[in-house]
Amino acid sequence: MSELLAIGISHKTAPVELRERVALPEGRASGVLRELVATEQIDEAVALSTCNRTELYMAVGDDVEAETTALGILARQAGIRPTELVGHLYSLRNEDAVRHLFRVTSGLDAMVVGEGEIQGQVKRAYELALVDNATSAIMNRLFREALAAGKRVRTETGIGEGSLSVSAVAVQLAQETLGDLAGKRVVIVGAGETGELTARALAERGVRSVFMANRHYDRAIGLAQRFGGRAVRFDDLPAQLEHADIVVSSTASPHHIIEKDDLAAVMSARDGRPLLVIDIAVPRDVDPAVGELEGVHLRDIDDLQRVVEQNRSGREAEVRRAEGLIDHELDRFTRWLATLDVVPTIAALRARGQAIARQVVAENSGRWESMSEADRERIDLLAAAIVKRLFHQPILRLKERDTDQATYAYVQALRELFGLETGAGTAFKRAGDEAKRSDEAGGEVTRLRPTKSRKQSS
Repeated sequence: MSELLAIGISHKTAPVELRERVALPEGRASGVLRELVATEQIDEAVALSTCNRTELYMAVGDDVEAETTALGILARQAGIRPTELVGHLYSLRNEDAVRHLFRVTSGLDAMVVGEGEIQGQVKRAYELALVDNATSAIMNRLFREALAAGKRVRTETGIGEGSLSVSAVAVQLAQETLGDLAGKRVVIVGAGETGELTARALAERGVRSVFMANRHYDRAIGLAQRFGGRAVRFDDLPAQLEHADIVVSSTASPHHIIEKDDLAAVMSARDGRPLLVIDIAVPRDVDPAVGELEGVHLRDIDDLQRVVEQNRSGREAEVRRAEGLIDHELDRFTRWLATLDVVPTIAALRARGQAIARQVVAENSGRWESMSEADRERIDLLAAAIVKRLFHQPILRLKERDTDQATYAYVQALRELFGLETGAGTAFKRAGDEAKRSDEAGGEVTRLRPTKSRKQSS
């Protein structure tokens, strides 16, 4: 029986100190994906890692073993014991895992409800898994449907209207701390998407002297020109900090780029002028010890939570509408997933009943020494008829539920109750075969990975 499994941590379950250790930049994510799909328990995997969450989505055979394996891999790459992670980890299966991904992609599970950045992050995570050959038909379908659900929510509801991105919240926090931002000198460290959004939010508040400091200098020049700022090379950052009022850092560096000792030297040259440092990167760009320096006001991603809570009111109606759309998209996906196991489950149920009937007849054949061959055939037919009658209603109900949202759970219950196995005909292989046929016919499915053979229980 195919299973969907999602495990992870987020801003709702873990502090930034733990999130930054578990974070999966692209290089590390590729290694984790390769390690996951190389195991016997996990067939497909996608790793999603943002400033607020790190999650693994997997198609597995044995969900219990797969969860243990994935937890071990995640903890090992973070350099911590699994027991340190367990208390902050959530684990979701099947429909719950699908719903969670749809909500994440739609911005409903974000720290800033309705933020649009998450869709791009989900898309990049899926594309990375494709490149690493870690997905097949089930993950391909799941993530395409998740991205479609996210797009539909943003198109058909007002969930994104008036919502603040993390960057905008950071700027709002700066305004609360310093008051009017017009004329303030700001250094933005990082010229990626978050840096761009931060620059835009600052420009809207009258901040024109924005310095972009980034290792990708050409990108920094382009952003500075767009928002009336000036680009400086990354090596010039200490000199720029001497004159800054605000520093907003949002790089993808796995290490601190602003250390306490370096900033202490900068502060000594500032004649007591205070400095607001907003670190919205995970892993963090700024050494937390920087906050101990006199005159430095340090804020990190978790400090943004307070500002976010103030902006949640008035959005409940749009959230309910979005949840309704997600329910509809979830129903479509679970119906597709259920069809992968309906036919083989019926076949396995019939085969199990027929095998039991033949076994019982064979066990009692010694009691009927005087029985004719014709009578034996009649008993065989009678036993087969009993099996057919006995399983008629369960099979009929299963066929009737072929388009029902509960199909997946119904199939799972039947297989569990009767101990059914389908061997090579698991949903993974059937989904792969289906996708391969679609691909050969010019369909959309891409990059299929052969299904690993799995030991069958006797």
